[in-house]
Order: sequence, then C-alpha cells, then structure tokens
Amino acid sequence: MPDKQLLHLVIGGELKSLDGPPEFRDLSKVDLVGAYPDYQAALRAWRARAQATVDNAHMRYFIIHAHRLLDPESDEPHEH
Repeated sequence: MPDKQLLHLVIGGELKSLDGPPEFRDLSKVDLVGAYPDYQAALRAWRARAQATVDNAHMRYFIIHAHRLLDPESDEPHEH
C-alpha cells in the first residue's frame, strides 16, 4: 500500500520586514511554487527557491503543512 499523501505547499515572496511574523510586501506577487505529496519533496522545492533568491534578504519561502489544515485531527508525527 502506498504511503499516505501528506500535502505540503511551498510559497514565498518579499517580506515587508524581517522582524515579527512574516507579512508579504505585495500579495499579488506571492510565488506559489507548488503542492507536494510529502515533506521531503516540499523541502527540495523550498531549498531550490531559497537558494535562487539568496541575494535578496527580504525574499523568503515557506513550507505549509497543508495536510494538517485539511485534517487537524490527524495523529501524523511532525516531520522536523
């Protein structure tokens, strides 16, 4: 039986500030990198985008654990 799909999203964009919780400078320019079936695939995509934008200190990418939003009762272990 295949592994259970654990949906992860990778998004990013330029932040207004590096202090406090992340807030994007312009929501119309948020980069939706993609949806991935597991954390490892999302991490590879995140790493590629983060490295490609390393020259801009305000540009940040994030992995969203969408499977936890879709199924908050899930007892899946955290993958960090």
